[in-house]
Amino acid sequence: MIGRPSCTTRRVWLHRAIFSFALGPGWIATLPARAREKMTKQEAEYQDSPKDIRMCGTCTLFDAPKSCKVVEGDVSPDGWCKAFAMAD
Repeated sequence: MIGRPSCTTRRVWLHRAIFSFALGPGWIATLPARAREKMTKQEAEYQDSPKDIRMCGTCTLFDAPKSCKVVEGDVSPDGWCKAFAMAD
């Protein structure tokens, strides 16, 4: 049985659709055959320290103890990146 896609899958699809529309059709040709699921730390502008009061430990994308749903590799709960999404 095929269920509905997860919230993360829908969010990733929506972000890709928005960026594809905003950047135009030529941008799609620059993607690899299979797009990566996660950004590198450099692409995410990751840093090991918080930005103001924003930090990975309070982000909805953080997977304790040291990973992220959208950034590759280990991340610190005290770190920050541009994908930060405040938990409600």
